[in-house]
Amino acid sequence: MFFGSFAWSFVFVSLPFHIQRVSTLEPAATLRWTGWIVGITSLVTVMTAPVWGRYAARGNPKACYVAVEALQGLGFFVMALARTLPELFFARLVLGAMGAASTLAFIMVGRSVEGAEVRRRIATLQSAMTVGQVVGPLFGAIAAARLGIRGSFVLGGMILLACAALVHWAVPQPPRAEQIRAAGRPVRPGEVAAVTLVVLGGSIQVFYFTSILPHVLPGLGVEAKRTLEVGGVLIFISGVAAALGALAVPRLGELFPERRLIAALLVVSSVAVAALATAGSVWPYGGLRFLQVLSIAPVFPLVVSRVVQHAGGSAIGVINAARIGAGFIGPVAATTLLAWTSPAVVYVLLASIGLACVPLLRMREAGARA
Repeated sequence: MFFGSFAWSFVFVSLPFHIQRVSTLEPAATLRWTGWIVGITSLVTVMTAPVWGRYAARGNPKACYVAVEALQGLGFFVMALARTLPELFFARLVLGAMGAASTLAFIMVGRSVEGAEVRRRIATLQSAMTVGQVVGPLFGAIAAARLGIRGSFVLGGMILLACAALVHWAVPQPPRAEQIRAAGRPVRPGEVAAVTLVVLGGSIQVFYFTSILPHVLPGLGVEAKRTLEVGGVLIFISGVAAALGALAVPRLGELFPERRLIAALLVVSSVAVAALATAGSVWPYGGLRFLQVLSIAPVFPLVVSRVVQHAGGSAIGVINAARIGAGFIGPVAATTLLAWTSPAVVYVLLASIGLACVPLLRMREAGARA
């Protein structure tokens, strides 16, 4: 999962620049194409992740994982061959149709272990993906500069093919679905709905951040020529906090009751988001962002671990699709609001999303007891 996430962010960092070079249109039209080409993969994956999850849960999730990684690698090669914006858009659309490897990884983990070990392994997967997202852009930018952007696409595809081979040869076959269903309780629709909404709200509080940095950093006293550098540092800090927060999950789960722990994490994250409005310089701003991500990062493995063992593939796909969809909804909502109002209002509204998730924890518990 680390190398898979690394490959995607490795390629993603140079994609907007590649679109600019390929385009023969005027700037406004190119900008519109950029938004669609960048975002279409996530939009399609939101729809296809539950389908792949359902198919994998009924059959062989390991084989599906290998197939998805290999097909995505081939999709990167197609991106390298694209010569026009419509061709590039089609390649990105097809990549979205191949689903999310993380959904299949969660299914495999849920079948392989039980209890607190599920939490630990999901947290490890999340940390691996986060670290891959943090370090991938740095190496991707270097590769694009040395090999060319198309060459970096090919290299990213080769990394995904290597991931497929690694899982094929090194990962044991998980138990069959019939064995899991016989051993555990069913997961109720209400529980799945509550977990999905909590994952969506918490993930929005993570993914909105990068999109607004160019607009808010000048107000924190950052010179225009240093916004990219300072923004990169803040994004790196966010990645470190996400990885540390996920790694802390097993210990936190041992120390505190689960529902109270999740509620406390959501409240702390939301308060930290709202407090961003009070930051007058970049260092307090970065400190609050670190605290906020450190608080919200454990929420995903904590809420997912209890359902991933017994939920169907479609349910796991829906939950994971909420996380993926937040990567589109968060930036769009934040930048749209920022165009109409002040950053303080944006922070307060984002904080309210996290607080609104707290009552859903009772709905989740009720679904688990039903």
